[in-house]
Amino acid sequence: MAVKIRLARHGAKKRPFYRIVVADNKSPRDGKFLENVGTYNPLQDPAGVVLKQDRIRYWIDQGAIVSDTVKSLLKKEGFFAKLT
Repeated sequence: MAVKIRLARHGAKKRPFYRIVVADNKSPRDGKFLENVGTYNPLQDPAGVVLKQDRIRYWIDQGAIVSDTVKSLLKKEGFFAKLT
């Protein structure tokens, strides 16, 4: 089972709100997921990002693949700088 850390869209029409989730890569975008590891609200100024860094680190250590969008959010939050 390949696992990805990616965004799941929630919120109303034209009012997006995203959860950062760990999911099987075959499950649909807003479908079943293994764990919720954060949120992303692009409508706040600046954009609001809340991360459970210990759980993200755990899943990356277990071999989870991070999507490009989530990777850019993690970089903006300085997550990869804390790993080294």
